[in-house]
Amino acid sequence: MWWRLIIITFAYLLIGAHFLRFGHQALALISACLPLVLIAKHNGLTRLLQLGLILASVLVWGITTFELIEMRLNVSQPWGRLAAIMTGVISFTLFAAYSCNRLINQTSKQ
Repeated sequence: MWWRLIIITFAYLLIGAHFLRFGHQALALISACLPLVLIAKHNGLTRLLQLGLILASVLVWGITTFELIEMRLNVSQPWGRLAAIMTGVISFTLFAAYSCNRLINQTSKQ
């Protein structure tokens, strides 16, 4: 169970680092603090974190991937490695969202 918490925390820290990189300090702070909600061990809050990770995969990482690839294409630079890295980032974030399911199941059994 502890490794799930670490994966979820790293996913939110990664999102926070992305926001910080673009100057959104408030969003970075919120993203960094959101995993602390897991201390409450409440199914609804864990579902909310899971939804946040899924939305981040689509809205943050998906849009960023599209914009970065478009930028690379405009300057005639290779974009395959960028696509592979962003695929890994999106996959990691979705795996963190999937890890929330087990936390919800464990909390329900208690």
